[in-house]
Amino acid sequence: MTTHTPSSVPNQPLDAQRLWRQDKDHFIHPFTDFSVFHEKGCELITDSEGVFVSDIHGNRFIDGIAGLWCVNVGHGRSEIGQAMADQATRMAYFSTFNNLSNAPAAALAAKLAELAPAHLNHVFYTCGGSTANDATIRLVHYYFNRLGKPTKKRILSRRNAYHGTTYLSASLTGIESNNWEFDTLDHLVTHVSEANLYRRPEGMSEDAYCDHLVKEFEDTIASIGADNIAAFIAEPIMGAGGVLVAPDGYHARMQAVCRANDILYIADEVVTGFGRLGHFFSSEAVFDTQPDIINVAKGLSSGYAPLGATLISDKLYEVLGTPQGKGGVLSTGFTYSGHPVSCAAALKNIEILERENICANVRQVGPYLEQALKSLSHHATVGDVRGSHFMMCIENVADKATKELLPLEARVGDRVAFEAQKRGLIIRPVGHLNVVSPPLIWTRETIDTAVAILDEALAATTASLQADGYL
Repeated sequence: MTTHTPSSVPNQPLDAQRLWRQDKDHFIHPFTDFSVFHEKGCELITDSEGVFVSDIHGNRFIDGIAGLWCVNVGHGRSEIGQAMADQATRMAYFSTFNNLSNAPAAALAAKLAELAPAHLNHVFYTCGGSTANDATIRLVHYYFNRLGKPTKKRILSRRNAYHGTTYLSASLTGIESNNWEFDTLDHLVTHVSEANLYRRPEGMSEDAYCDHLVKEFEDTIASIGADNIAAFIAEPIMGAGGVLVAPDGYHARMQAVCRANDILYIADEVVTGFGRLGHFFSSEAVFDTQPDIINVAKGLSSGYAPLGATLISDKLYEVLGTPQGKGGVLSTGFTYSGHPVSCAAALKNIEILERENICANVRQVGPYLEQALKSLSHHATVGDVRGSHFMMCIENVADKATKELLPLEARVGDRVAFEAQKRGLIIRPVGHLNVVSPPLIWTRETIDTAVAILDEALAATTASLQADGYL
């Protein structure tokens, strides 16, 4: 693989204590754990290069989460920064409403249509993954209203799915703890079971489990009535809900049920898109589905600028693109839809992904990462190691035989992440889980180093859990 040239911008000295205090006093972070935040605050990450990030004190870490599932081409790509600067100085922003557009937005829409499955030729821009999923549902409802089917409103999602945190996308999200004491739009969303092979019914084969899930889906549709259901939304592999890989053939079968009931199939590829599974889009290439809509964000710009997009099929566009009547407009969108600087970043990001054949690196190195992480299964707390390519998860348990979980107060995921970070690796704790979702430029050598750190971290975690009486 081609290595990138790091940024030549000199580091500037920062006042660590002052910034830590400003952050703690004024910045409300997403998913803040207030049981520890008021005392500990946050670690400030200030610098990055390639697969590494550094904190304000100069400590260097291997990035094991790609920022947050998104820095796919790695950190410090000066050519992306330059593309953004060039666009910002030429024309940083102008409206894309009505009869106005800009060059990067137009070029990126065409490029996405080229990369996506052949029937997805139309792009609606948003500011990120949550807004992409939110806007999608609004467009889906509008689509069926235009077809004279106004009762088709319900959206089917899955338990433990993650689709965002705007009001509607949070309602699509099926992770129970995400919505504790928040309101949700329960009249619009029904959740069916997630596809969790690790925790499927005892003695049930993978094929039988797939039959079971599809039957539950069919029964749910029959109960609600297909005339009341607009769409089913699913991540090809569940991300924040536990990196859950469905049984073979599951997605294709679920899509077939949708087709038979005039229900749209929405693939949330915010995480799986742009190389994480070795392809720009995984729905068709990996899971043999042809979604009516694919939503993307994160890897679209490798996190260098906020950007999301909804890719819409020709079939839907034929309806959405038909005038409502004289003076009628598609009256939805965002001030920053098709933001030229973000689109310029995405175009350069895609150029790098193609030029360096990064998807091929994921296909070649991903299985090595899978096997290396599975070697950690000897630890007492490691119940399952699962995922695919550069999208992996460790599930920590109290008892491997029964799959019983440790109590929440043991904070096992946090313990593993803390021990790993002490040794120079950042991974993500999600309750009893630890997610590994690195930049797509990790090499075998990087994997060996990261897994060696995780090996030590898991051993230290087991010792601390035993000392505290949890094991």
